[in-house]
Amino acid sequence: MCGIVGTFGPSGSGTSWLGEACTALRHRGPDGTGVWCDPLLGIGLGHTRLAILELSEAGSQPMTSACGRYHIVFNGEIYNHLQLRVALPGEAWRGRSDTETLLACFAHWGVEGTLQRLVGMFALALFDSRERRLVLARDRFGEKPLYCGYAGASFVFASELRALHAAPGFDATIDRGTLALYMRQSCVPAPYSVYKSIRKIPAGSWMELTEQHIAARATPPTRLYWSAADAAISGVREPLNIDDGEAINELERIVSEAVGGQMISDVPLGAFLSGGVDSSTIVALMQRQCARPVRTFCIGFGDNRYDESVFARRVAAHLGTDHTEMIVGPRELLAIVPQMMHVYDEPFADSSQLATVLVAQLARGHVKVALSGDAGDELFAGYRQYFLGPRLWSYLSLAPGALRRALARTLRALSSTQVGQLLGGVRPLTPSWLRFTVAGDTLYKAADVLECLDQEEIYRRLVSYWWRQDVVLGSSHRESLREGSWLQLPDSLQQMMLHDAMTYLPDDILVKVDRAAMAVGLETRIPLLDHRVFEFVWRLPLHMKVREGRGKWLLRKLLYRHVPKALVDRPKMGFAVPLAAWLRGPLRDWAEDLLHETRMRQQGYIDAAVVRSRWQQHLNGTRNWHHELWNVLMFQLWLASTR
Repeated sequence: MCGIVGTFGPSGSGTSWLGEACTALRHRGPDGTGVWCDPLLGIGLGHTRLAILELSEAGSQPMTSACGRYHIVFNGEIYNHLQLRVALPGEAWRGRSDTETLLACFAHWGVEGTLQRLVGMFALALFDSRERRLVLARDRFGEKPLYCGYAGASFVFASELRALHAAPGFDATIDRGTLALYMRQSCVPAPYSVYKSIRKIPAGSWMELTEQHIAARATPPTRLYWSAADAAISGVREPLNIDDGEAINELERIVSEAVGGQMISDVPLGAFLSGGVDSSTIVALMQRQCARPVRTFCIGFGDNRYDESVFARRVAAHLGTDHTEMIVGPRELLAIVPQMMHVYDEPFADSSQLATVLVAQLARGHVKVALSGDAGDELFAGYRQYFLGPRLWSYLSLAPGALRRALARTLRALSSTQVGQLLGGVRPLTPSWLRFTVAGDTLYKAADVLECLDQEEIYRRLVSYWWRQDVVLGSSHRESLREGSWLQLPDSLQQMMLHDAMTYLPDDILVKVDRAAMAVGLETRIPLLDHRVFEFVWRLPLHMKVREGRGKWLLRKLLYRHVPKALVDRPKMGFAVPLAAWLRGPLRDWAEDLLHETRMRQQGYIDAAVVRSRWQQHLNGTRNWHHELWNVLMFQLWLASTR
């Protein structure tokens, strides 16, 4: 795990800024820094190293191939690199690093042939000095970040935007269309970045630049070497014909293999453990393959509504892990709020970022690598909107559109207090799957849903903010490229799962974990994102994931082999924090400063009148707008950090 940066420009173009860029990325790689340049070719590569495998100088980067033709900077881990070495007979290996393996693979199989063979997470830049071409590539799910674009006459790239600010001619013009997307989704979706001049390499893609591209200041299109959509659709069309027992056995085998592969490390290793299904499964399979107690880490909260630490503690005790937990209160969480933009480097507003930063800090005090249970919800239908949307549509589609629109207007006219008074008595009579909507804020989401024309629109409204009004001034309507059409799968539940795997997972969840961990020099690994796990799970019939109106059936059955059902069978909690109350209390003065009307008007990005109206409604309790306001606040905090 590392930070990478580089430039490819006209002959003699400047590369001296790479040292400053590496300094900006030092948190991603505190163990060493390296720069390689060839002024005649206009190429420069920079690297900051977090040493995980091959701790000697034999693992240092930038690295040059034995033949001298290829030069690479690489961020990530290739878990099957030792197996790839076996397939490359006759190589005289200098060390045990996966970077050296990568170079040999590219020389032997070429770019696409190598990428398709890799099992791992990565962002890399490979320069071919003979053909004078630069290749950029990113792993299948986008675990590792890679930004790129032009600064002056040179093409530049980096793991994080902050490194590119040092490039001569860097254009920091904010992309208002992307900003509007961020306000709706709480993150900046690929392939966009917050800056007009910079884009992200999409997951599962690679790009090749030549001197001809550079001379024309042209950006070639990216090419897919693997597609989550293709893998999922293929799996649904060719399902496995196996029974429940065979499915559990095969899932255990394939996930265990992924876990074992990701436990390879020359430094101390552990895991995040919340006590939920996903993380408990990963830790259980780790402990089965480890002779010593696995190091596990958990953050707990003083408020029982948000605290999972007691469950994590019980699972850890049952599995026999070496468990470390930290109980934090509002003071500790609030103290790190101003640090968020130094961690995330781009507007990012998933409020679970606060707890993620803290658990990464906790783990880094003991280990250098931590495995995570992320991706279980997207693979095994763990989110409640997967079930709520289709159920709502089955009822709403029976009512005339005019009646639904009238009811929506009525609901929006109610205050939060009135909602509680009117529906408090009705809630016990509603179906269990609908009860959470009869409780304050989410009822207003239901008002939006009443106006939807189909299940796709219901889903988008359930997962979006600032839906009814564009709060960004001067922005044109834009959709993420992967949102243009509803994916072609047999039912809406599978469509939502795949949509999340292609958007919410890489753009929100993986960004949240990568930046929080790398801010403290911690490598995170996600076994459920092994592409072989993904391809297997999508070949399973849907009834093996969802039964009795509940997701994660098969994953739960696997976990119950290792952990008693009573320890893990409970409602999902996540890393939520009481934002609504904090914004009215301890964060009020901080938020008031960032949301000051004069400040927003002078900046010229945000519709100050709209935001101030919602801020006042939130403060007086008329409505809870904490999610929408948090998106604005995180942008304002980011903007202040760039000035």
